[in-house]
Amino acid sequence: MTAVAHRGVDRDEGVRWVVCPGCRTLLYVRRLARDLRVCPDCGHHHRLTARARVAQLFDDGVEVLDIGARTVDVLGFTDTTPYPARLAAARAATGLDEAVVLASGTLDGHPVVAAVMDFRFLGGSLGTAVGELVTRAAELALARRVPLLLVCASGGARMQEGVLSLMQMAKTAAALGELDEAGVLTVSLVTDPTYGGVAASFATLCDVIVAEPGARLGFAGRRVIEQTIRETLPDDFQTAEYLLAHGLVDVITPRAALRTTLSRVLAAARTTPPDAPDVPDVPDGVVRDHRLLPEVEAWDAVRRARELGRPTTLDYLALAFDDFQELRGDRLGEDCPAVVGGIARLAGAPVVVVGHQKGRTAEEMAARDYGMPTPAGYRKAARLMRLAAKLGLPVVTLVDTPGAHPGRAAEERGQAVAVAESIRLMARLPVPVVTVVTGEGGSGGALALAVANEVLIGSNGVYSVISPEGCAAILWRDRRMAPAAARALRLDAANLLRLGVVDGVVPEPEGGSGHDHVLAGQRLRDALVAALRRLSGMTGDRLVAARRARFRAFGATSTDHDDRGEQR
Repeated sequence: MTAVAHRGVDRDEGVRWVVCPGCRTLLYVRRLARDLRVCPDCGHHHRLTARARVAQLFDDGVEVLDIGARTVDVLGFTDTTPYPARLAAARAATGLDEAVVLASGTLDGHPVVAAVMDFRFLGGSLGTAVGELVTRAAELALARRVPLLLVCASGGARMQEGVLSLMQMAKTAAALGELDEAGVLTVSLVTDPTYGGVAASFATLCDVIVAEPGARLGFAGRRVIEQTIRETLPDDFQTAEYLLAHGLVDVITPRAALRTTLSRVLAAARTTPPDAPDVPDVPDGVVRDHRLLPEVEAWDAVRRARELGRPTTLDYLALAFDDFQELRGDRLGEDCPAVVGGIARLAGAPVVVVGHQKGRTAEEMAARDYGMPTPAGYRKAARLMRLAAKLGLPVVTLVDTPGAHPGRAAEERGQAVAVAESIRLMARLPVPVVTVVTGEGGSGGALALAVANEVLIGSNGVYSVISPEGCAAILWRDRRMAPAAARALRLDAANLLRLGVVDGVVPEPEGGSGHDHVLAGQRLRDALVAALRRLSGMTGDRLVAARRARFRAFGATSTDHDDRGEQR
């Protein structure tokens, strides 16, 4: 093992000036080094060696591990140069035995095991030794129960090792599968470039995928695609920015901010069983008796729930939570802006938060599809909830939507299936789940994020099977009858509490949450902390059983169940 006691970046020995490949500017090497090898003019992220990357990311005292995996020329492969000669040249040029460096230490105080690839060594190609080293890193993370960080840079599989190189994709994928089963967090840092067998195995199988700006990732390279099928590709094809827009990476982070982003993600990893939030017992302020709530006109409640000034999910994430790190994408090719989610801290404890995002301005609401999720939104939410289950983290959902997106594209992508699968998934999550309807809870689009152990609602919130306008159009055949439909639907907070659809009402500030965002956020925080405190002592089996019993009771006529869903 070798101790590395400082953070740093590569220096081009004997070279004073280099040309930036991004903007063709002449850069002074020492300044480039101070800027972590990021061009100060265009932001192009120059490649780092594996050892420089380790030194930059880890805290002082990191250990570089010598596992001893070395490549053997099993095939006796020769192209223009015998394979052993190529290996010897790569070792001499890089000072490395292979294209991966393993390290163990802490990142901002969080323990982590890392496998860091070095593109200089035969293009970071995936050979048997590379696969072995990545697998050994996964096994070490499993043994220690600490997160695994994979820093990826590769041109693809190593052709000189033939089909044995191909087998490393399955080998490494299986190793990450074991970490999934054990509840160990995995994080991929995608750097430029990452292609082929690495992209199609461990680089994209991690729980969280972080990418540097401009990093390229894909299975087939651009030239291969263009030459094979003669397709014209967009200029930003396969870049991190393109991948983020298509839901394939979680976040793009400039090099200078990588430690902060990775620290937020690593903080979600549990090494001990979860405890109740470590805060004093305080009244949560939640009203649980509908008789204590004032009578409201149902249509007025609908209009207040839709007010543009009310806090959005992103507002609440800033007001009631700490250290929120948004994670994006359904990993199937889309990212829905109507749903936001990620990892945050609530009263010091890590949680996964997911919510609808409407926006307030006309431009933002249009960009967010007015808070109406497509199937990608529900699949993104499901991915984050599965991550919560894997790590043993509570789930908080914030509901504010007129309903699921009703468009043709949503139907073609399986809107009904996405909603149904989200409902089923939430019903069986083995972690505490708390939902707050912060504004408008519309139909199955709301329920898909509201199958919780405890469901709360803001005092000016509404929750209904259909919008009053939709109900009036169908049953009265006149949308002008929406106020009458609202009264008939009993969709206001007091009626919902009376019916047992919600378990409590969070009082909003005088004049509504839109008049005092800070107080609204504090009340939401108090209600969530108290709810999670109540649920924290329950086992996964009990949480699932209680959640299922809660929803089993709605409409039940058997005397075997009381009106709160508890079996007698």
